[in-house]
Amino acid sequence: GAGSCVDTMAPRPVWHLPGSPLTPLLVGLPSEFEPRPVLAATPPARADEDGVLVVDLGGETPGAAEAAALRLGVPVVALLEPGAADAPSLDCHAYLQKPVTPFLFANALRNACEHARLRREHEATRRQLVELNAIGVRLTAERDNDALLDLILTKAREITRSDAGSIYLVEESVSAPRRLRFKLAQNDSVRVPFIEFVLPVSEESIAGYVALTGEIVVVDDAYAVPEGYRFRVNRDFDTQVGYRTKSMLVVAMRTPAGEVIGVLQLINCKRDFARPFASPEAVQHEAQPYSSSFRDLAASLASQAAVALDNSRLYNSIHRLFEGFVQASVTAIESRDPTTRGHSSRVADLTEAMATAVDRATDGPLRHVRFSADEMREVRYASLLHDFGKVGVREEVLVKAKKLHPWHLELIRQRGEIIKRGLELNLARRKLDYLVGPGRSGFVEASEAWDAELARLLGEVDGQLKVVAEANEPAILAEDCDDRVRGLALRTFVDHLGEPQTLITHEEARILSIPRGNLTKEEFKQIQSHVVHTFHFLSQIPWTRELRRIPEIARSHHEKLDGSGYPLRKRASEIALETRMMTIADIFDALTATDRPYKAAVPVEAALDILGHEAKSGALDSVLLEMFIDLRPWSARKQK
Repeated sequence: GAGSCVDTMAPRPVWHLPGSPLTPLLVGLPSEFEPRPVLAATPPARADEDGVLVVDLGGETPGAAEAAALRLGVPVVALLEPGAADAPSLDCHAYLQKPVTPFLFANALRNACEHARLRREHEATRRQLVELNAIGVRLTAERDNDALLDLILTKAREITRSDAGSIYLVEESVSAPRRLRFKLAQNDSVRVPFIEFVLPVSEESIAGYVALTGEIVVVDDAYAVPEGYRFRVNRDFDTQVGYRTKSMLVVAMRTPAGEVIGVLQLINCKRDFARPFASPEAVQHEAQPYSSSFRDLAASLASQAAVALDNSRLYNSIHRLFEGFVQASVTAIESRDPTTRGHSSRVADLTEAMATAVDRATDGPLRHVRFSADEMREVRYASLLHDFGKVGVREEVLVKAKKLHPWHLELIRQRGEIIKRGLELNLARRKLDYLVGPGRSGFVEASEAWDAELARLLGEVDGQLKVVAEANEPAILAEDCDDRVRGLALRTFVDHLGEPQTLITHEEARILSIPRGNLTKEEFKQIQSHVVHTFHFLSQIPWTRELRRIPEIARSHHEKLDGSGYPLRKRASEIALETRMMTIADIFDALTATDRPYKAAVPVEAALDILGHEAKSGALDSVLLEMFIDLRPWSARKQK
């Protein structure tokens, strides 16, 4: 019957009240029925029993009959006195007026038992459909591949009342034939040592045969495989673990496109799913063959499982695609600015470590914050891509290491050489004019004075070039150096044509007078614009619903809680927790990075002091910073 294992025909129970006047009729019933008295300790009818309660409403107390009917939960056949006019108070499947012939009585009982069977099968079918739908919903919602396989096998065993089961997955390779990988095993009666192994998709094994043909295979006794099949069940496993594989139901997991992606193998149908087999001998005597209804249920579940597994693989493929895209994007960022190579990955690692600590916090203001697996992935991707907008910044600004670009510094040096050549030519002209004019008288004395003046001027030009080189460094500019730099633009040297020349222009003096760092205000604005470029670029990507906050999290990593950040000058209430963590990680790594040619690395403790000062001023999240300091995630990176 539906929802049960196949069983040999057992006598149908016919319950009756003790001392019933129906005893003569009960004694003469055919062997297909088994009379049973309803005693005080009689339990409700079993779910797999198609029985009936018989009562004599003329000779028995209606209350006792009604109580027995409620306790047993089976159809009732009642006998009435001849000519009874009042309607019986007991709701019965059938009413028979006395006298009743044994033939009529047996037919009434038979019909009532059949009604019980149909009602039981209907209820079982309804429950199975409800359960199949519920299983389908759970399968669709599960993203973890291992958890999905476990759910598939568990539910398949429950719905078919299987003591054991296993799942094989099809593996394909360009250079090798298809094969099956043993991925999961469950057994209620014995402990199964699980070891993955592979076997060919062929007729040599029952799983391989089903994967090859797509057929559903039902075997009543695995040790006696029917003729026509090449496969044989290996008994070594049973011998090893002390088990007996008997009835088997093996179904292909086939996608809607017809591709077999796995095999679901169910073993030993039980009458009671909750009760394990006590021994191999118990399996031999108690395990039931799988019914056609279980075959249909397993096929339906296997189809749902195939779709869910295929979707899970597709989902994981999308994740790998995104991961590959993100890593390629990081490579693109670092190729534009090799000096910051590794920065994005370090920031991602530091931010992830903080997010994990927040997620596990059991006290403090963040104890209620929890991140799902998708939210953790969102944090990582946003951290890896937070600087992607640098691809939109001019390369000469992005890789600028000092205040002047190398070509610009070289231009000033060439200008110094030209000034020095002009000074030398000017002196040579003066000497020539002297010789042509006044003659040689006093020439030696005048020449020595001119040579001394030329040496002083050449030395002054070299001194100015040295000042330019010192001022060009991105370190904090001393006040006296600033004055000297600005003076360079005012100092002129007269060349051989009588034209005044300066080593640097007023604009170059402005650039060299940058008090801190190496960028002009205009260049700094260009660098700041990278967060806007990041947001615009990331917003063009069709992120899944779980990752849709990545553009906003990445855009705000230079915002400060007090509104002093950029580009939107957001305040605390507008900045997400994920971004606050990334901001701390970004500043820390920028300060402690050892590969920046334009600045020396700041020691860790000094970097933490700087972050602490920012937190006290209200720019950074002090709770997160305290957690960051306690966690010391940079130490974990060094140990990798």
